[in-house]
Amino acid sequence: MSVLMKLCYTVVNVLCAPLHVIHALGLYELYKRFFPLCQYKITKNYNKITHDVKKELFGKVSQFKPHGKQLTLLEIGCGSGANFQFYPAGCKVICTDPNHFFEKYLTNTMKENAHLSYERFVVASGEDLGAIEDESVDVVVCTLVLCSVRDAPQTLREAHRVLRPGGAFFFLEHVISDNDRSWTYFFQHVLQPLWYYFGDGCHMTRATWKHLQNAGFSELNLEHIKAPIVFLIEPHISGYAVNNTWKCV
Repeated sequence: MSVLMKLCYTVVNVLCAPLHVIHALGLYELYKRFFPLCQYKITKNYNKITHDVKKELFGKVSQFKPHGKQLTLLEIGCGSGANFQFYPAGCKVICTDPNHFFEKYLTNTMKENAHLSYERFVVASGEDLGAIEDESVDVVVCTLVLCSVRDAPQTLREAHRVLRPGGAFFFLEHVISDNDRSWTYFFQHVLQPLWYYFGDGCHMTRATWKHLQNAGFSELNLEHIKAPIVFLIEPHISGYAVNNTWKCV
């Protein structure tokens, strides 16, 4: 299957040549104007499918609220605010995303979720959260983001930096199939060149759980799950990591 997979990947990659050229010329940036609308529509269906998973996951956020203080939550790659409905009432949310065209949809979602307070929207990539102070937030959230950042380990280092001691990093990500003999694994690799452009830099072939295991968190609660969606992105990981101690990696 390995030889066949490489052959099929090459064919798909060649067929994507026009997209490669568009990207090289900088014209792909135009897609970033339309991607927020696509993501906004897809998110509604994704939230229905993963409702119970998100409700259970983010139901644990409240336990990281400092005694007598408001919980401050930073979301990396907030997109259109798909997770807001699951956050505990009264928490303060800081939003970051590298695509400023999301702000229009983000504003609408904020109005729909008045149980939260919003500090600001920062245009920033996960790898560079310089606008956020060290140890300034209680919880960092990252969903369907580590698949598309340029440098996942650096993004996790930034999450470490901005989290206060005792804070937590929450995640829900689609990942590469852990069965390298499955058809899911096969097509994730074969269709990756096309998926990269469709998903605005998304990678189906990342073993993101390995980055989390090596990120230096003092406690990692991670579960492999299957989301009932298109088989290419059915494999997911869900959980949270606690930042009790800092270990440079």
